[in-house]
Amino acid sequence: MHASAEHISVLPTEAIDALDIKSDGFYIDATFGRGGHSGHILERLGAAGQLLAFDCDLQAVAYAQKLYGDDQRFSIVQSNYSEMTDEVERLNKRGDVDGILFDLGVSSPQLDQAERGFSFDKSGPLDMRMDQTRGQPVSEWLATVSVEELTEVFRDYGDERYAKRIARRVVEAVATAPITDTVQLAEIIKEAHPRWEKHKHPATRCFQALRIFINRELDHLKAALESCVELLRPGGRIVVISFHSLEDRIVKRFFRGPDKRSGLPRGLPVEIDETPWPLKRLGGSVKPSSDEVASNPRSRSSIMRIAERVA
Repeated sequence: MHASAEHISVLPTEAIDALDIKSDGFYIDATFGRGGHSGHILERLGAAGQLLAFDCDLQAVAYAQKLYGDDQRFSIVQSNYSEMTDEVERLNKRGDVDGILFDLGVSSPQLDQAERGFSFDKSGPLDMRMDQTRGQPVSEWLATVSVEELTEVFRDYGDERYAKRIARRVVEAVATAPITDTVQLAEIIKEAHPRWEKHKHPATRCFQALRIFINRELDHLKAALESCVELLRPGGRIVVISFHSLEDRIVKRFFRGPDKRSGLPRGLPVEIDETPWPLKRLGGSVKPSSDEVASNPRSRSSIMRIAERVA
């Protein structure tokens, strides 16, 4: 079984090994994309195994049905992974999931299709929604945004050093005429940016920030991780591949568990809830090999973390 040649899965062997797949297990691919990881999971599942996939992108769902629609072990739901609990409960599998895989971020086909609005070097409508049946395109949001709001998005989600300067220029441009095209916005950012990083387009961080914000990616990730604890059986695993520090920080903190003493003064005579955290981290972070980076440059910034439910 092979996924689309348009998209190469990141850390494929490492991710599937980390799931420790049982032939008769029940697994979730929370981010189907173009099915690379799903294909590898299905290759290791026996006739009694099951794979449930999720993707909020209608094109990805259609591709999945074309690719694996005849495989009785496979099913896919058009939904954000933060809503996976509903489907798992419908299947009466809550607490019986053997492994859940997340491959975060945007897929290569989404970047390559100008009409999706993710790319700053391809002219297309300024959309950026993963699920085009919900929410507000970036162009509509920019039409009413304030300098303060846009500055916050560029700074918090893109770590853009010149967030306020760029935000001011964008809002000034919107006041003159709507910004509806990706290249149009990229040029405005480029002109406003005083210092470019070598080998990186000056609009990179701002486009990332807008995509994360408009899709509420970090909120969905937090909600999905919290639901995983109740979905997994003891010994079940969560494997997360992320592509930037905002995502990875959320994953790392969640796997570590809450610090029940955080914020309390030292020596304060209070009773602390000593209930053990039900997840155990397995190893440290995993990064792609130099060979993988050479063959798939998209993998360069990827980092994988693994946790297992212990109780």
